[in-house]
Amino acid sequence: MAVKNLVIVESPGKIQTISKVLGSDFTVMASFGHVRDLPKTKMGIDVKHNFEPSYLVSKDKKKVVDDLKKKIGPKTTVYIATDEDREGEAIGWHLVEALDLSERKDLKRIVFHEITKPAILEAVASPRSIDKHLVDAQQARRILDRLVGYELSPLLWKKIKYGLSAGRVQSVAVRLVVEREREIQAFKAEEYWSLIAELTAEKGDELFEAKLTKHKGKPIELKDEASTNKVLEEVKGGHFEVKSVEAKDLTRNPAAPFTTSTLQQEASRKLGFSVKKTMMVAQHLYEGVELDTGHEGLITYMRTDSVNLSPLALAQAKEVVSAHFGKQFALDTPRLYKGKKGAQEAHEAVRPTDLSRRPEALEKFLSRDELRLYELIWKRTLACQMAPALLEQVGADIDVKDYTFRATGQTVKFAGFMQVYMEGHDDEEEDSEDGEKRLPPLTVGEKPALKRYVPEQHFTKPPARYTEASLVKKLEAEGIGRPSTYAPTISTVQTRGYIQAEKKQLMPTDIGFLVNDFLVEHFPQIMDYQFTVKMEDMLDQIEEGHEKWQSEIREFYEPFHDSVEEKMKSINKADVITEKTAEICELCGNPMEVKFGRFGKFLSCTNFPECKNAKPMEGGAAAAPDPEKEKAMEELKVKYANEKCEKCGKPMEVKNGRFGTYLACTDYPTCKTSKAILKTIGVKCPECKEGELVERHTKRGGKPFYGCNRFPKCKFALWEKPTSTEHAAELKAAAVEKAEGSEKTTAKGGTKKARPKSKKKD
Repeated sequence: MAVKNLVIVESPGKIQTISKVLGSDFTVMASFGHVRDLPKTKMGIDVKHNFEPSYLVSKDKKKVVDDLKKKIGPKTTVYIATDEDREGEAIGWHLVEALDLSERKDLKRIVFHEITKPAILEAVASPRSIDKHLVDAQQARRILDRLVGYELSPLLWKKIKYGLSAGRVQSVAVRLVVEREREIQAFKAEEYWSLIAELTAEKGDELFEAKLTKHKGKPIELKDEASTNKVLEEVKGGHFEVKSVEAKDLTRNPAAPFTTSTLQQEASRKLGFSVKKTMMVAQHLYEGVELDTGHEGLITYMRTDSVNLSPLALAQAKEVVSAHFGKQFALDTPRLYKGKKGAQEAHEAVRPTDLSRRPEALEKFLSRDELRLYELIWKRTLACQMAPALLEQVGADIDVKDYTFRATGQTVKFAGFMQVYMEGHDDEEEDSEDGEKRLPPLTVGEKPALKRYVPEQHFTKPPARYTEASLVKKLEAEGIGRPSTYAPTISTVQTRGYIQAEKKQLMPTDIGFLVNDFLVEHFPQIMDYQFTVKMEDMLDQIEEGHEKWQSEIREFYEPFHDSVEEKMKSINKADVITEKTAEICELCGNPMEVKFGRFGKFLSCTNFPECKNAKPMEGGAAAAPDPEKEKAMEELKVKYANEKCEKCGKPMEVKNGRFGTYLACTDYPTCKTSKAILKTIGVKCPECKEGELVERHTKRGGKPFYGCNRFPKCKFALWEKPTSTEHAAELKAAAVEKAEGSEKTTAKGGTKKARPKSKKKD
């Protein structure tokens, strides 16, 4: 039955709030995202006729389209209320086409940045038409990505392995991770030492530290233990004297309010969220929850690259800061931030819709994750409109004989925004620098007393692996992708097995290395960072109406297609998936070669099939130099030096495998006996009180979990790594509570309890 006014939104989560605001004259329905897309079984782009796309209403959306059509009559006013970004505009356009509304003069396009009553009413009062430039930019991205994927993927199937895929942005993201891993593998750790003097001031007994920095006024480096011992010998019996003390005030300003990428980064650092989870939780907060006052959206739209705040939000921030922290923490004039080039300044940053809504007031309405993310957004927004922090930084040079030690510290004189929020860092050392380290009052000429010297050995560290947070930061810095693409890109490369995450660190898999190297060698243009940036700039130009998308696509596609055709003929699969080695087969004396199989790289005899000798690659693709790990490996070899194979009696040897160290029979491949060396994590089992928790891995996928080493007598196990016995007990209790409390809807409309899954022995 046709209605008077029909409002079409993307997500059903918005229906209740918008319906309540607009009243009974308006019917609100959801499209559930895109209703049309390119076909799944063919390319769907006519490359010979100006790249004309063939869109289809997907099977799962036919009922949605039919239900919407039933509500539209000749006198129905239709409001397209999809999201305000490029993707949302395209969804709106596809709805217009699928519902045959393109000729309707009363069609209205409305957008709102937040799902609140004022924003909804303002949107309805100020409709516009569909922005075709935004739609064209989305179409160009979709078609460009389809062309790259449909042309490159079959090539990968034939030359490497069936089922692989390539993508314009995802493949470049993989390249970043691969190149970082290669830097790590090529890194040569160098030894160096530090020398700390623990001192107490002449007046008082407060302990402080000073680090050796100079010898006879020149910077000094301690290369090894011998040079460190030499210094210790020379300063023996010497008396410390403070030679200089400098104190200066520093002003620190808060970080800008959240954009999509900075929200993803901070949620990863501070909450441990994946970028995908961050966007899912933020979507729930944006769509709103049921409060005592009704269903309300709690944050503004979460896909944005703007750092602007509305005048209303700025005024409210000042009120909330003054009321809750004091007027000295508020700003007289709002602090404005400059966005990056190309940012959509008309949009707002991610912020709470109502800053007076404190996180603790929402505790009973939100899940734990929703509350934590809301609190993060609330604090960041308030902090950006608070007074700067005032710090006093103190540095003192303290001499002993010909050597100078440097003591540093800082004091917070006025906390300012730091009272509420401090931005996190990807580098742990940067985080530690933000900690307050105080010095006792020191004066020139005084003689601090030495408690002890602390010499310490260090090794230079390779570049850190990317985390999801730091990869998002890098993608944004390079101009690769856009806010809406970061989460799906990082999720896709992990789902497809090119990248794996271990303790938040992203590492390329064997197949990730192989596909990356293949694409970099044969399609350098596609894998070039600047090319990807150029494509993003081209899409921005289309969005602004400066370029026509068909001509831009043609310029890219024709040489790309010719290259794919040529590579299909010229590349030999064996050259791609095999690699020569200097290793000799111990069974027949022929050379061994690296091959790529179902489970990654392995060594195989070149005399196959006459000789079927094959063995796994040790260490895996992501092995990297680490002096501490090498030392641990040597200790294990000593520990298990007398271990014998329980099947054949031959000696066992310690090896490094995909999931850590293990013992293997030296008579391999005749005897294939092996057993894991379980790694204890220094936590007693809270269940049996006798065993220790060890790291294990699942048989499928190798996902780590932590279980009692007395298994099967004790079956205690956790997915998350505990830091103490008490923490382990808390994690277990929370997991059981969550499993027992979750309900699943049955086919008949009832509910049943979800049973917690038991851990199996690995």
